[in-house]
Amino acid sequence: MDKDNSRTSGKLGTFAGVFTPSVLTILGIILFLRLGYVVGNAGLGRALIIIALANTISILTSISLSAVATNLRIKGGGDYYLISRTLGLEFGGSIGLVLFLAQSVSIAFYCIGFAEAVAGLLPASIALPPRLIAFGAVSFLFIFAWLGADWATKFQFVVMASLVAALVSFFWGGWIHWDSALLTANWTNGGSSVPFWILFAIFFPAVTGFTQGVSMSGDLADPGKSLPTGTFLAVGISIIVYFATALIFAAAMPNSELAGNYRAMKSVSRFGFLIDAGVVAATLSSAMASFLGAPRILQALSADRIFSFLNPFAKGYGPSANPRRGVLLATAIAFAVIALGQLNLVARVVSMFFLISYGLLNYATFFEARTASPSFRPRFKWFSPPLSLVGFLTCAGAMLAIDPKSGAAAIAVLFAVHQYLRRTAGPARWADSGRAYHMQQARNHILSTNKYPAHARDWRPHLLVFAHGRAKREALLTFSSWIEGGSGFAQTVQIVEGEGAIARKQRSEMHKELVGLISEHQLPIFPLTVSTPEFSDALSVLLQGTGFGPITPNTAVLNWFGKADDTIPCINRYNYIQHLRTIFRFGNNIVVLRNDAETWDRVRNAPVEGRRIDVWWQNNATSRLMLLFAYLMTRTKPWSEAAIRVLTQGTGANIEVEKQGLSKTLDDVRIEAEAVVVSSLEPEVVVDNSKNADIVFVPFTLKTNQLMDSTGKSFDRSLPKLPVCALVLAAEDIDLDSEPEEGPAAQIAAAADALETARKRAEKAEKYAGKAHDTVDMMKRKLQQLEEEGDSGAIPLDKHKDLKEKVTSAEEAAKKAFRNAAKAKTKAEDAAKSAGKIIENPDPPEK
Repeated sequence: MDKDNSRTSGKLGTFAGVFTPSVLTILGIILFLRLGYVVGNAGLGRALIIIALANTISILTSISLSAVATNLRIKGGGDYYLISRTLGLEFGGSIGLVLFLAQSVSIAFYCIGFAEAVAGLLPASIALPPRLIAFGAVSFLFIFAWLGADWATKFQFVVMASLVAALVSFFWGGWIHWDSALLTANWTNGGSSVPFWILFAIFFPAVTGFTQGVSMSGDLADPGKSLPTGTFLAVGISIIVYFATALIFAAAMPNSELAGNYRAMKSVSRFGFLIDAGVVAATLSSAMASFLGAPRILQALSADRIFSFLNPFAKGYGPSANPRRGVLLATAIAFAVIALGQLNLVARVVSMFFLISYGLLNYATFFEARTASPSFRPRFKWFSPPLSLVGFLTCAGAMLAIDPKSGAAAIAVLFAVHQYLRRTAGPARWADSGRAYHMQQARNHILSTNKYPAHARDWRPHLLVFAHGRAKREALLTFSSWIEGGSGFAQTVQIVEGEGAIARKQRSEMHKELVGLISEHQLPIFPLTVSTPEFSDALSVLLQGTGFGPITPNTAVLNWFGKADDTIPCINRYNYIQHLRTIFRFGNNIVVLRNDAETWDRVRNAPVEGRRIDVWWQNNATSRLMLLFAYLMTRTKPWSEAAIRVLTQGTGANIEVEKQGLSKTLDDVRIEAEAVVVSSLEPEVVVDNSKNADIVFVPFTLKTNQLMDSTGKSFDRSLPKLPVCALVLAAEDIDLDSEPEEGPAAQIAAAADALETARKRAEKAEKYAGKAHDTVDMMKRKLQQLEEEGDSGAIPLDKHKDLKEKVTSAEEAAKKAFRNAAKAKTKAEDAAKSAGKIIENPDPPEK
């Protein structure tokens, strides 16, 4: 049987595999020996609050557990498996190790509790040391753990029967002793000196057993169904039992007696000996559950080969792959803890480990949901991400409330293991939710950029690197990662000319080779390989269609024209120049890297401290782009100590003026560089001044069928004598000193201000026109009155005439006011349209 190391499907169902170990651990020693103490010191009201708060963690974590359990096909390892497959190897490995230790130590705790209970039952003539009894309990439970989960669960059924009998006896006795007046009197206890959170800390271990069934996940026939059902049944029944027990205590005994009598349950019970049996059963069942869980966590952790020294513990025995080696190690740890005897501090730290595991389980579920991955489809329909987050925060709050020092110690251990794994762990052996999380974050952030107008301050290098051929590809990709400077994106593309199956096969092979090169050198570049009948057609499509949203190429990087294996596919220099023109016409900057094996080795082997970058300056768009690339290079580790020189032309008296002006420009754009003025930009001067640099940025232009330098001459006279050179042509003018108040945002703000002003004027004009209209109406009514009085001869004729003239004048003023209001309204509408156009399509930064 030992030779059979294969695991078959588990056989345990919901009741035997999840409900029984969970409920037996929850209804443990705290129920029998400490709940009465909590009720007596806190009063019934506060005791019910303590029970409710503690079980809130149980319920919230059970919801998270059910969501993850119904979304994954759970294998062995319980909490460890769920957390590692969601949060990754580092979190999973650290929590798996500490959970194994915590459960192994818990075996000793429960057995010591068993020993103390048994020692109190023995007659004085038979005095056995509790430590010896604890050793015997561990040895007894070891037999069942060694035989396997089937034997252990059969033992648990016996324990379950004893527990049920004890509870029936207690509730029977409580019914007999029920006193409603005493229940009311025990609602509060103002005389207790024990703080609320101390009582909470005493009670909280009672609810830490609801994940014991998860540890048996590898032995379950249907984990996805059994785990949520069994866990919720165990938690629900235990909540009812704890609340009912607290009520019985408060109605059966005064607070003063409850607070000083750890065996109050026996005093209330109808048959006291059943309570003694229940105490024994509760301690043994909790220890048995830990005995089953700890080795299986270790086995799953070892099978993942995270810690090499644990690899032997992955071996299982029998059809169910019983982790006997883990059982031996857990037994040894339990014996060691019992022998040491100093348990108080360790007990608090162990409780913190359990709280951390519950918190991480809640966070893992929240994290999985936040990724919005299409693969997250839990069958458990009552799951809610906010509830999982509340569960995580509740666990963290409980740790701080119970024992901040022990919580800090547990977190420190977990963090230390996490950092160790982060530095030493190899490649991930499974797919966790990390990539899905980053994908969702990328989606959210990219969509958020649409809410903000583009600005020159936002410019970043988005490189499209044409890495055709093998000869100089490594150098080109490495250089591209330098000028990207950790602030933009780089995508390298290979174009395979051809059609049919041969081209597709070649494309697949070349792409695999490209991916391997990028991975080998750990370059921050995305690979792309396409096949096409014609290179020029693919080039146009790539320039227009690569990327999405704000992440589209703005700079093309390629090798200097040479052998067909060195640069983009082209027949001759003429085609090469035409391809560059195509790139430029589509609004992309161009960077052409010229190097050979000798110059590249010189750059690669140069000490970091003494490197130098030369930039040849003409105070134009290309110069500003070259200066920015040189600066971005200094943000990478290989060039972090490099010096930048900016060289420009000046003669005679203008030399000092040019130098001062260039220095001021460098100071304005906040780039630390040395300003150098040379006599001319002729090839010989360029070579003489930059031959000792490591990388040289020089501008170029496209004329006829050649790349020309700044003097209009061919590069044949300078490039062969220079170190690695980057030839640059800018298709856009980057403002290196742009102000926040400039650009589209300023246009939108100005348009909004103009709109607001126009609307206010329109409102003012309409208000004035309305008043003028009211004045005309009033004067007309008065005129009519005068005319009626004039018929009787009471009003002089001249007064009537003056009023009539005033009415006419007021009518003209009112008409004018309405015309002005209409004009103001039209201007406001035009301003609104202009503002809308600017918001929808602000002017882009200048090309």
